[in-house]
Amino acid sequence: MSDLVAIAYPDVATAQQVAGNLGDAVKQHLIELEDVVVVERRQDGKVKLHQPSMAGIGAAGGALWGGLIGLIFFVPLFGMALGAAAGAASGALADHGVDDKFMKQLGEELEPGNAALILLIRKVTADKILPEIKVPGTVIQTSLSDETEQQLKDALAAAGRQ
Repeated sequence: MSDLVAIAYPDVATAQQVAGNLGDAVKQHLIELEDVVVVERRQDGKVKLHQPSMAGIGAAGGALWGGLIGLIFFVPLFGMALGAAAGAASGALADHGVDDKFMKQLGEELEPGNAALILLIRKVTADKILPEIKVPGTVIQTSLSDETEQQLKDALAAAGRQ
């Protein structure tokens, strides 16, 4: 079962920065994501969804596995290229996750100019990823346990003091 986490930020650039930072955490296997979306509430009140590409993350994982398979069969470069292509394709084609209608409703609740990062988390190593949070934000909705949600809130608050 996946967990939903929505974190508000003061602007879309900050939310996109955090989404970009998640790519590193995925590569380090600290978190597995099903979906990542940045919801922006523009100054005119309109809500826009930004869906960062998971293809790059899929390509990195595919290249790793392709390289390992290639080493076994003594053609590592071909294996890496094939694995990267397969990983990128699977990342690009995967469009399941958080419902767009829900995200737009959440966006309507944001102040104009603000943004939120919505994550559908398949698996996370909380004790390793929480200390890595560097950008403060506000938890606006989760399906996490009360204890884990409080740890996330504390980590986001501590990021603002660093």
